[in-house]
Amino acid sequence: MESMRETLRWYGPGDPVSLDNVKQAGATEVVSALHHVYDGSAWSDADIAEQKAKVEAAGLKWAVVESIPVNNEIKIAGPGRSRYIGWYKDSIRALGRQGIKTLCYNFMPVVDWTRTDLTYKMPSTGYALRFDAIDFAAYDLFVLQRPGVTADYTNAQIAEAETRFKDIPQDRMDAIERTLIAGLPATERKFDRASFLDALRDYDGITPDDLRANLCSFLQEIVPVAEESGIQLCIHPDDPPFSLYGLPRVVSTASDVRAIFAAADTQANGLTFCTGSFGVREDNDLVAMIREFGPRIHFVHLRNVTREPDGSFHEADHLGGSTNMPAVVIALMQEQARRKAEGRTDWQLPMRPDHGHLLADDIGKARINPGYSLIGRLKGLAELRGVMQGVTEMHAMQS
Repeated sequence: MESMRETLRWYGPGDPVSLDNVKQAGATEVVSALHHVYDGSAWSDADIAEQKAKVEAAGLKWAVVESIPVNNEIKIAGPGRSRYIGWYKDSIRALGRQGIKTLCYNFMPVVDWTRTDLTYKMPSTGYALRFDAIDFAAYDLFVLQRPGVTADYTNAQIAEAETRFKDIPQDRMDAIERTLIAGLPATERKFDRASFLDALRDYDGITPDDLRANLCSFLQEIVPVAEESGIQLCIHPDDPPFSLYGLPRVVSTASDVRAIFAAADTQANGLTFCTGSFGVREDNDLVAMIREFGPRIHFVHLRNVTREPDGSFHEADHLGGSTNMPAVVIALMQEQARRKAEGRTDWQLPMRPDHGHLLADDIGKARINPGYSLIGRLKGLAELRGVMQGVTEMHAMQS
C-alpha cells in the first residue's frame, strides 16, 4: 500500500505561511482558492492561471480548489439562483481548462465552520480551536435572541446556558460573538449582529428537506459540466455536523451522503472526507463510511477532535482525540490499493492535515489564520506521514 498525496492549504499571496514553508513541511502540493472572488461571480482563466503559476514557480502543484463559494441564492433557491449557477458552471469550465481537477465545496447555510474559542489552551500549553456548546447556547439565547430560539433547546440546556451567561464577563462574550459571526478564513460572508439576524431570516420556513432539495437541484445542474470538464466535485461535510441557529444542515451523516450521491449517481459527484467534521458525531462510524463511500472520496481532511459529553468538542492532536486515526488512515490506504488494482488513474488521494494547534514561535504572531498556522500543521503532517509510512512498511513485510 502507498501513502496519500501530501498537501497543505495555502491562502494565496497574503498567507503568512509561504509556499517555501509548505515545501519545508514536506508537502508537494497545495490546496488553494481565489479568495478575492467570494461573491459568486465567475473565476476567470487569467486569475486561475496567475495563481497556478505562482504555485508552480515555487516547485509545487495546485492540486485541489477549496473552495468556490456557493452563493446564498443557490442555497435558498432565490430569484438570482440561475445567474449564480451559471457563473459556477463558468468557474468549473475555467478550472478544467487550467488542468485543476478537484473541487471541494460546501453547502452550509449562513455560517461556515464554527467555533466559540480560537485560542483554547491545551495541557501542552499550545492552543486549539474549540466549540463550547454551552457558550454557544448562551450567546444564541441571551445575546443574539433570534426569534423562536427557545424551541431549539431543552429546558435543562436553557437553564445551564443562563447560568453560564451570567458568569461570562462582557469582554469574553464580545469575543465569542466576534468568533461566531465576524467571519473566519475562507468564509464568504461577514456580519455584525443586525446583518446576521437578517441573514438568518433568509431561511425562515426552509426545512432540511428543502435545503437538501436545493442542493440536489444544484448538483443536477453542475455535475454534467464537471464531467465534461474532467472535474471531480467533492462536497465538504458540515462543521459542526448538527444544526446551528435553528438552520438546517444536510451534509452531516452517512444517510446525508447517500442522498447526495443518489442525486447525481456519477463519479464526478463525490465527497471530501473530513475526519474532524464527521468525527464530532459519535454515530458516524468513520471506517465504515470509508468502506461504503470510498470509490467517490476525492479529497481527505485529516484532523481529530475530542468529543465532550455536553456536545462541546475541541481540536485534538492529529493522532489523539476521539477518532482512531491510524484505523482511518489504513482504511483510506486500502481504498487507494483497491482503486489501483481496478486500474483507476485517480487512485492516489490528496490529503491535508487540517486545523493544527497554535504552537511554539507561531504563538503571538500577527495575521495567523486560526487553525492554519505552520508549526501545528507541520507537526500533524509529520505524524500522519509516519502512520502512512509505517502502514506501507508493514504491508511490504507481510507480502
